[in-house]
Amino acid sequence: MADLKKLNGRPKLEKGRRSNFINVRFTDDEYKEIVEIEQQLGISKTELIRMRILSDVKQTVVNAKELIIHLDAIGAEMGRIGNNINQLARHANTLKLKGTLSPLIIEKFNRLFEDYIQMQQLLEAALRKIIRTMGY
Repeated sequence: MADLKKLNGRPKLEKGRRSNFINVRFTDDEYKEIVEIEQQLGISKTELIRMRILSDVKQTVVNAKELIIHLDAIGAEMGRIGNNINQLARHANTLKLKGTLSPLIIEKFNRLFEDYIQMQQLLEAALRKIIRTMGY
């Protein structure tokens, strides 16, 4: 039993040990801003400052709550646009059956639909870029 050594605390790190210290002072306004960002992102002040200073691309700070709110709004708008397209297509089919559908209307609808598809592709590319930036 005398051979058993009493363990005190967690084991010491061999690599990656942070032993250097930098003292930084902030104004009251700057400190309040840091605290707000800390609360919004759910990370410590130390991690926030370390990420900002070292500017590691893989650790981009993103306000997830705000991002989700904006993505939700975009999704809702895309849903409304899709609904409008379906209504326009249904109306065009009704006019076609009556024989009153103008070729100019068809051409304009096709141009608008192409614009919609381009915007959707740009949105998809932007979302992929956001996901890559977040490091996923």
